[in-house]
Amino acid sequence: MAPRQILTIAEMAAADRAAVAAGTPAVDLMARAGAAVAAAVVERFTPRQTLVLCGPGDNGGDGYVVARLLAEKGWPVQVAASSAPRSDSARTMAEQWRGVIGDLTQDVAADLYIDALFGAGLSGPLSGDVARVVQHLAAMPERVVAIDVPSGLPGDTGQPQGVCGRAGLTVTFHARKPAHVLEPGCGRCGEVIVADIGLAPSDAPLFENGPDLWSSRFPWPVSSSHKHARGRMVVVSGPAWSAGAGRLAARAGLRIGAGVVTVLSPSDALAANAAHLEAVMLRPFDTESELEALATDVDAAVIGPAAGVSETTLMNVLALARTGAALVLDADAITVFQQDPEELFSVLDRDDVLTPHQGEFKRLFPGVLEGAPERISATRRAAELADAVVLLKGPDTVVAAPDGRAAVALNGSPWLATAGSGDVLAGYIGGLVAQGMDSFDAACAAAWIHAEAAHAHGPGLIAEDLPGLTPGVLRGLYVAR
Repeated sequence: MAPRQILTIAEMAAADRAAVAAGTPAVDLMARAGAAVAAAVVERFTPRQTLVLCGPGDNGGDGYVVARLLAEKGWPVQVAASSAPRSDSARTMAEQWRGVIGDLTQDVAADLYIDALFGAGLSGPLSGDVARVVQHLAAMPERVVAIDVPSGLPGDTGQPQGVCGRAGLTVTFHARKPAHVLEPGCGRCGEVIVADIGLAPSDAPLFENGPDLWSSRFPWPVSSSHKHARGRMVVVSGPAWSAGAGRLAARAGLRIGAGVVTVLSPSDALAANAAHLEAVMLRPFDTESELEALATDVDAAVIGPAAGVSETTLMNVLALARTGAALVLDADAITVFQQDPEELFSVLDRDDVLTPHQGEFKRLFPGVLEGAPERISATRRAAELADAVVLLKGPDTVVAAPDGRAAVALNGSPWLATAGSGDVLAGYIGGLVAQGMDSFDAACAAAWIHAEAAHAHGPGLIAEDLPGLTPGVLRGLYVAR
């Protein structure tokens, strides 16, 4: 399957216009949209007292279609409108509704509500009767089906501007919008169905992060593969009292397929690391020049997990940057450059990957997150500034490349909120990059596999569990390839 795009409101409007220009009447697109919503309702619910709430725009026009189709199937349906339809298509669909059209001052009691008041293009906060009704519905999302988005949720940001609806099911069209994938909007949409209404594909470079995006380029071994052909990865250990994070990253890199993984360890941490490592190899270093020599011929290097925010870590990052290995920088290797981000940016390549959580992101890219409308724009801007791939961690993890490609995770897991899980993610990325996978693809694949492993375990997950859960996720990908 082709990668699934995420479209902004402007891109979606352009797709609609292109379809109309190519000969599809706008009213036909509206009919297809309403039919898709009605089909989803019939599939998931038995007939019950249903109230369709229609706004003045095309979202409301979709609602009139839903009301008519459900009524034709024998459902008890009522319609309440916030105001008269404004577009020609919406007026046409309202005229085809043969029942009474009430207003929002009436009793809104029903067993099921279709929220067709305002769609993703909303530009301001809700007010008056609309705000009152939406607030009422937000307390019972399991009884609400939203068309496009719950009313009050701006489609481009997912950030409510005031009163905002909540739905158990949202039906959108052609592609998800940012509000469907970014928190808190994502959490307000419930289950999201993307209905095909016959629009042509767009060239937008924003995607849902899933196997459709990168599985065709996943680095599976072949019959002639050997360990060195599968990639050489190193992980820089922290000091003796914090060496476990590096070992987690190393084990993750090995589990995800890197052929040879080595922990490069300060001498004071050798004994601690040796006591815990088996298939992962171990080499000592004490200076950045020794580190550079050890990493000269490797494919990927991970540094940052529990490395310490120190001059030593800073010099070690610069030493690794001189080797030509693709770098995966996490945690302390990011924070150590907060006083001079340009020093880091000047040595990064486009195959390097930064994996900050929100706090680390703000330290390395001051003002970027606060100045952006949402996390996608912020991450893209960071990738441009760093000239490297940036993975901004969170429940809605965003990955962006310097060329503008970006992807948003839809499979985030709350079980990953545990110490060390980020170290495993860094190791996954390093392991995939070491095997020759494009760094953007590697970061996307690693984030998806990371969350799937967490879902496979569920409650009680600790970071040490994740590498052992990796083979099950990989097996599923391999079978489905």
